[in-house]
Amino acid sequence: MPPDITLRQLSYFSTLVAAGQYRRAARSLGISQPSLSLQIAALEKAVGARLLERRRSGLILTPEGRDVSEMVARILREVEALTLYASPMRDNMTGTLRLGSTPTIGPYLLPRVLRQLHRQYPRLKLAIRDGAPRDLVEDLAAGRYDLILTHLPVSRDDIRVAPLFREPLELAVDPAHRLAGATQVRQADLAGETMLSLSSGYALHGQVQALCESAGARLSTEFEGTSLDALRQMVSLGMGITLLPALYVASEVRTRGADVVTRPLRPAIHRIVGLAWRTASGTPPAIERFTELTRQVIRDEMSGILQPSA
Repeated sequence: MPPDITLRQLSYFSTLVAAGQYRRAARSLGISQPSLSLQIAALEKAVGARLLERRRSGLILTPEGRDVSEMVARILREVEALTLYASPMRDNMTGTLRLGSTPTIGPYLLPRVLRQLHRQYPRLKLAIRDGAPRDLVEDLAAGRYDLILTHLPVSRDDIRVAPLFREPLELAVDPAHRLAGATQVRQADLAGETMLSLSSGYALHGQVQALCESAGARLSTEFEGTSLDALRQMVSLGMGITLLPALYVASEVRTRGADVVTRPLRPAIHRIVGLAWRTASGTPPAIERFTELTRQVIRDEMSGILQPSA
């Protein structure tokens, strides 16, 4: 009798096919490469065929692998539909919704949203976990989250998005810096400056890098911030200048003492933030209501800081 095929094996196989390599798939799944290899080998044994071949350019599906991949996709869609049937993703607004959030957004937005969520839907709970945007998208696709709060765009066919707001990025300098007394700063004024950023796993890194290239500034490779707080502290010590999101500035700079000075840039730089979820989920009522509630909080409480999306 052939060995049983497990849902875990199917999920791992689907993730591996999408990733195209064991290392990337194992990281996305949060397991070791040997563990992933064992699960795929067990699936191949149960099916009775080799499903993948290794090439220098990555993995390719065998003819049998292509057939199995199509069947696995259908099975996983049906399993997800069954899971949604008895979850808060339906219309009962009870249970737990798994939300992933980048730490440059969530701490400065979600507390206000959660207050309203608890008032309107007291039986719906949110399980929130922070992660870098790149990891959040992979974890969402792998089913670890029901939805994520992240920087947009997300360019994947299997992910749907709902824009929430445009957020200005403000220049942060130490109080003794030559630009600290300016009412606003032109991008051209940054020529020759050293700019600090978060690691490349964050969208903010790409925006700071692009600003450096257009303004003639230098992106520091010696120091990278591990958080927005760390970036602010490095700026306050005169190690460089940086961009900080307006929500963070309103929460952590203007209300906690001026160890740095923030100024608007001209032309302005923004980031777009939204919610994302798997296309296969459709648009469940829980996501619709959470999206609308978040937009309402932004309109009612943050319109002076953010530009709400329609």
